[in-house]
Amino acid sequence: MLRDYFTIISDGYLGYWNYFQSEVSDPSWHNYFYWLIGLSLLVWVLELVFPWRKNQPAFRKDFWLDAFYMFFNFFLFSLVVYNSLSNVAVEAFNDFLGLFGVSNLVAIQVASWPGWAQFLLMFVVADFIQWNVHRWLHRSPWLWEFHKVHHSVEQMGFAAHLRYHWMETIVYKSVQYIPLAMIGFGLDDFFILHIFTIAIGHLNHANIKITYGPLKYVLNNPVMHLWHHAKHLPEGSHGVNYGISLSLWDYLFGTAYIPNENENEPLGFEHVEEFPKTFWQQITYPWNKKN
Repeated sequence: MLRDYFTIISDGYLGYWNYFQSEVSDPSWHNYFYWLIGLSLLVWVLELVFPWRKNQPAFRKDFWLDAFYMFFNFFLFSLVVYNSLSNVAVEAFNDFLGLFGVSNLVAIQVASWPGWAQFLLMFVVADFIQWNVHRWLHRSPWLWEFHKVHHSVEQMGFAAHLRYHWMETIVYKSVQYIPLAMIGFGLDDFFILHIFTIAIGHLNHANIKITYGPLKYVLNNPVMHLWHHAKHLPEGSHGVNYGISLSLWDYLFGTAYIPNENENEPLGFEHVEEFPKTFWQQITYPWNKKN
């Protein structure tokens, strides 16, 4: 069995390396690498043409650090460790279920549904799980030390979307795995859904003012998400506006908070100015004994 796991690890590294090379060398409509670049450039242009904070420079504070985080979290982390180890974790979990005679987790079969209905269900269920995990990241003192990396942003811009500690990927994916595995999606390609969520996340962190009118009660937006990053929150609160793509959950469960539309609201957390400034210092911060 151990040999099988080592094979999975080596195949995972080789497979992802080949995938990464093809992403960079072969632009296509189904290419995540160039979609990330294209969406980033598009939202950045919107920031420059329609800036909400007009005194914020085009290359805001930590712009290049966030740009590195974008590519690290979107591609390099999978290449370095995540893809192989996640494959091993899935195989080990399936082997564990096999001890009890369980070979299939699917409890709700939706493969016969129309594609749009499957996409919608996947989007809503995944977002609700992420909303709960996001609340957990704020309420758990241990997890908050990892989530601080994302909240160390002091000037909002599209690239701040993907400034987060790699541990968050492990937490989100681990919690999502079983609920989503229990739904028998028949979709072969979640590409459009994934690109849609990346676009929403970029816009939510961008230096532009969009509220979507009445749809603000459904879709997260830059004004609402700015207050999620606000340095000064309601007393006794662990956080507000936890929505990832949807604002719906915050309005339903009473965590929505938009006292005003002050674009210059200070961001971060208490003593954010003392938080490490480099990538390596930030990702090692939660284990630093000095904290």
